[in-house]
Order: sequence, then structure tokens, then C-alpha cells
Amino acid sequence: MALAKRIVLFLLVNFLVVTVISFILSFFNLQPYLSKYGLNYGSLAIFCLLWGMIGAFISLLLSKVMAKWMMGVQIIDPNTNDPNLRQLVETIHQLAKKAGLPKMPEVGIYNSPEVNAFATGPSKSNSLVAVSSGLLNRMRPEEVEGVLGHEITHIANGDMVTMTLLQGIINAFVMFFARVLAFAIARALGRKEDSESVSPLMYQLTVFVLQIVFMILGSLVIAAYSRRREYRADAGGAILAGPQKMINALVALKKTVEIQDPSHQPEAIQAFKISSNAGLLSYFSSHPPLDERIARLQLRYNK
Repeated sequence: MALAKRIVLFLLVNFLVVTVISFILSFFNLQPYLSKYGLNYGSLAIFCLLWGMIGAFISLLLSKVMAKWMMGVQIIDPNTNDPNLRQLVETIHQLAKKAGLPKMPEVGIYNSPEVNAFATGPSKSNSLVAVSSGLLNRMRPEEVEGVLGHEITHIANGDMVTMTLLQGIINAFVMFFARVLAFAIARALGRKEDSESVSPLMYQLTVFVLQIVFMILGSLVIAAYSRRREYRADAGGAILAGPQKMINALVALKKTVEIQDPSHQPEAIQAFKISSNAGLLSYFSSHPPLDERIARLQLRYNK
């Protein structure tokens, strides 16, 4: 069932992207970027920017729906009779008010042994904070508050929109430079000056390979920025919930970081994790090592 959901969402997002971009290209009568005269760099730049940005923003607009569907998030009624769930909602709303959010985020819970939480949504006025059952079962209330302060700070800082903009720009650059370089390589291998001699198969294969290479390089930039925003969210969580609660939350998280739910491991979900293990691929990690996050807060507050 989870796989079927991911396939449907993938197809839906791609259908929307193709439909929107096709309409814009037709409306503005944009010419193909590749012709017998060579590359039209202006058309290519617009084409890549449209694909990169529109795809990223459609994913952002669907982020809450995707999170609820893929993670099985159940929205909690603020008037629930369950005292624990009501306390969770009240805590998130108190932190949201303290952070100055214009509208209270939706609060959800999903079933997973992992100690995890995430915030998502297209704007500060349309957001979602969800926690795992594992987090509520394994963390003390004050530690949970620290985690929630961290997530609310992500919303207050507009991190979802900022990451979407960055991803869109990276996507556009990847597509643009992959096609420019692929055209140059295909023409060089053809040993002719006429661009009509460029083999379509050679060109497309080269574009495919170069996009993979450039996306790997681009992911370094995205990951580096993501790690910076995690430090900022930790600092914001310390302000909202209190320094000791934020530190305690990270310490508790470190003790439980090995607990993982195999049903929630697809790459598409990894962006929601509140921790990330350090290792040889740490430069590609979206989250800094927990030891470094704890040390920064302890140094800042002399704990």
C-alpha cells in the first residue's frame, strides 16, 4: 500500500508539472532551445528555470498531503478527549504563539517506533507538525517540548519555502549546464560544425549522465544549507522551549537514534528526520551530528 501511494503521488506531481509547464510554454510561445542553428541559450534558461522552480513549488504545495498520506499521519482534533494528545496540541499551539505564527499549525501523530518529528507545509499560515508514537512513548514531556520548539522554529523561519527555492535553483542550474555541456560534447564527438550532426541519442545519454553528476554536486550545497538551518532551529527551540529542554531533547534523541522503522525508510521521507548519523558521507547529510548540535547549545548557554 505504501508503495502504491508513493507511485500515485509521483505520477500526480509529474503530471501537474508537465501540465503547468506545457501551458506556460504555449502561452508565451517559447521556442525550442535546440535547433539546427545550435542552442538557444535564452530559451534553454527559461525552460530549465520553469522545470526547476515549478517542480519544486508543486512539491511544496503538496507537502502536507504527501506527508499525511505517505507517513500515515492522523490529524489530532484540538478538542480530543485524550489528555496526552490534547497536551501535545496545546504545547504546539503555545510554542507557535510564542514564535509569532499567524495561524496555528495542524498537529498530527503517526505510528512508528522511531523517535522522530517533522514540520512541513507551504507557508507559515498553512503548516503541519507531526510526531511519531515512538517519540511520545520514549521521551519525557520536557524533552518532547524541546523537539517541538525545534520544529516550530523551522516554520517560523520559513525553512520549507527557502529550501524549495534553493532546490528549484539547483535544479535549474543542473538542467542548464548539463544540456550545454552535453551539446558541446556531442558536437565534438561528431567532428562537424553543423549542429544537425549532433546525435540525438548521444546528446540525451550525455545529458542524463551529466545531470546525475551535477545533481550530486548540487546536493552538497543543499545539504550544507540544510545543516545550517538545523543549527538555527536548535537555537530557536532553545528560545521557545528553554535551553535545557532543547539540550535534553537532543541528548535523549542521541540515545534512541538507532531505532528505525523499516516501513518509513524511503528516500522521500528522509527530509523529515530530526537527526542524522555522521559518517563518511556526512557532507551529504541534511542534519549535523547530534554531538555537534549538543556542543553548540552547551557552549552558547554554558551548560
